[in-house]
Amino acid sequence: MLSTQTRQLRRLTRRDLLKGTTAFGAFVLGSSYVAGAGGAWATEMDALKPETFATLVQMARDIYPHDRIADEYYVAAVKGYDKPEEVDAITAGIDALNDAARNMHELEYADIGWERDRVDVLRLMEDDPFFQRIRGGLVTGLYNQKAVWPVFGYEGESFSKGGYINRGFDDIAWIG
Repeated sequence: MLSTQTRQLRRLTRRDLLKGTTAFGAFVLGSSYVAGAGGAWATEMDALKPETFATLVQMARDIYPHDRIADEYYVAAVKGYDKPEEVDAITAGIDALNDAARNMHELEYADIGWERDRVDVLRLMEDDPFFQRIRGGLVTGLYNQKAVWPVFGYEGESFSKGGYINRGFDDIAWIG
């Protein structure tokens, strides 16, 4: 049987296939340090186990998938759950996610290679309070990061600059 780290390194997602790269999944280095494949992101863990945090990052990317947003922004979005007082709730939620994944695909969630299959697992859990908590937290955790705003063409608040009416309120190219 392959180790979790080996399975994660061998996993190939749709995004990776399209990009021509392999091993999109996170792998574990040490006991409290998590790094994404290819050095795309890395973070020091405070309370959660690295594999739990890596699964949480994958879950975040699958809930709000944006190919043009780097993993480091998803890491920042879920980093707030890496606290001692969150460990039990997050671990229980990830355990339930992994149970659902094993029931559907005989793999843990992060080991499922295709995004579409992981999303099917998430759909089973969408009424679960854990899923709703993570999904709701991502709305602000991900989209309130000023560094991702340019990806969506959002220039930020306009009040301090006189409002939108005199600043091209109708120049949003991505609508329509």
